Amino acid sequence: MKFRVFLQKLSSPRVRRRLKIGLSVWGVAIAISLIFKFAYDIGYFKAQSLINDKNTATPNTTQILTIESAQRIVSGALKEDPDYPKTIVTQVIDNNQKLATIIVENNKQRKIGWIIDMRLFFIGDLFNDNGYNLTESIEHQHNISRGEN
Repeated sequence: MKFRVFLQKLSSPRVRRRLKIGLSVWGVAIAISLIFKFAYDIGYFKAQSLINDKNTATPNTTQILTIESAQRIVSGALKEDPDYPKTIVTQVIDNNQKLATIIVENNKQRKIGWIIDMRLFFIGDLFNDNGYNLTESIEHQHNISRGEN
């Protein structure tokens, strides 16, 4: 009996109109949310594919400093003949891509050298954040006498 009352109320034109409006609003809201969802997914996957393409296009290789490459950097910095250099790289101590430590020899005198970013070379004292002289400590570790002139 209660169901029959419910059907009678649904058959009223005012209730039908309100029900149509309500269902139309819900349908439009669902359609708009689906459109936004598809647009987001397409943009997201396109962005991911661009990121993946970028990652595959630039290989993530780290440069390794060899004695030969260090010799080229030192010869270029000192403007020496790369085939017959006066200053010879004898050892690469710390092979770090940002700051590499090398031992160079010139006129039988060994010194500690530094190569920054695989391209800049200098000889001199290098201090860390706490003020310790890194050049002296490496010279001490490798028994290199400091040629104070």
